[in-house]
Amino acid sequence: MKKLLLILGLLALVFKLGFAHCEIPCGIYDDELRIKLLYEDVTTIEKSTNEIISLSKEGEKNYNQLVRWVVNKEEHADKMQEIMSQYFLTQRIKPADKKSEDYPHYVDSLKAAHEVIVYAMKAKQNADPKAVDQLREAVHEFEHIYMGIEEK
Repeated sequence: MKKLLLILGLLALVFKLGFAHCEIPCGIYDDELRIKLLYEDVTTIEKSTNEIISLSKEGEKNYNQLVRWVVNKEEHADKMQEIMSQYFLTQRIKPADKKSEDYPHYVDSLKAAHEVIVYAMKAKQNADPKAVDQLREAVHEFEHIYMGIEEK
């Protein structure tokens, strides 16, 4: 029985480590992928929000579908917050000394990342299309600041 529990514990550990991007300084990062995932999450939140609004207007409500769309919207907002905090804030945005030339970019990146986290929370809290628009704009702003993309 002890061997079985040990094996199950090791499998759980391997499973977790195999699918999570850890905080070990491995140097394997894909910022563009994370940005694409953020946009995909925003699109999913938008679809969920529209479905919630549509289902709420129906005379006879399908509460099972309504709950599923709410849960889906919240899960994707959580994913966005996880990407921003665990990936970008913990691993990718490097602190800069106040006197260095990198400091303004550091501060701008922190502010933009925080906005994404806050707007993900707001999109999670309600079914307002305006909150989704603000979230998408926050991701766009973060992408441009973090990746150093100049607006045309």
